[in-house]
Amino acid sequence: MPKTKVIIYKNEDGSVPLIDWLKKQSQKVQDKCTGIIELLSARGYELRRPYADYLNEGIYELRPTVKRVNYRILYCFVGKNIVLLTNGLVKIDKIPKREIKKAIEFRNKFIQNPNLHSYMMKD
Repeated sequence: MPKTKVIIYKNEDGSVPLIDWLKKQSQKVQDKCTGIIELLSARGYELRRPYADYLNEGIYELRPTVKRVNYRILYCFVGKNIVLLTNGLVKIDKIPKREIKKAIEFRNKFIQNPNLHSYMMKD
């Protein structure tokens, strides 16, 4: 399977919520998230639990865990590409519905104008 392109969602103002969130995390959390994103890039739709899971309405979650803390990064597929949508979050029990709604909103904005909302990861 060819490596899938990973695109990170960027706001209209140029800010990149996922990158901003990652920079605030420990190096261990950053490394774990980066590793699981690379795994997603390599395996695409084939990536399953415990690393990824489907939520609903075309939204998936990456599931890195560091020291018993469950982090989540919401993403979707647009064609053959993967779009990482929301800033990371710490999962307590369930993913809050507002976070899924935000991911759906970001996905729709991305689909309407991919050039405006794309922050490309370096290979």
